[in-house]
Amino acid sequence: MERSLVLVKPDGVQRGLVGEVINRLERRGLRLVGAKFMQVSRRLAETHYAIHKGKPFYDGLIEYITSAPVMAMAWEGPQAVDAIRQTMGSTRPTEAAPGSIRHDFALEIGRNLTHASDTVENGVKEVALWFTLGELIEWRRAVDCWVFEK
Repeated sequence: MERSLVLVKPDGVQRGLVGEVINRLERRGLRLVGAKFMQVSRRLAETHYAIHKGKPFYDGLIEYITSAPVMAMAWEGPQAVDAIRQTMGSTRPTEAAPGSIRHDFALEIGRNLTHASDTVENGVKEVALWFTLGELIEWRRAVDCWVFEK
């Protein structure tokens, strides 16, 4: 079972799209295992986006993600990373597939509403960065046998 971090970033929170993101991931069949509405600290932002340090957009990215609250969530399911990224759509909203969140609600890359882990390995790392073990819930839904094959 894969896990992925999903963030509804400040623009998505400000636009009232948290429920839309949750709804689409739940309807997709993914299981929510952790969630918290939070103000991102500069330290957490710098750790999360360390891979981009030194790039021209880095400082703006840090300022943006810390500018207003985010909804941080951990989701799981078979092939969760790919399924979530497909549901979110391309990082560039104008290249996102019709029906994806970014296609339906975003116009610019700097205001693309969400973050989702890009690999299984990063899903593990990012969930561990944003959540303690005590904040994650191991549970089974009554419908899991109708959504997951195993």
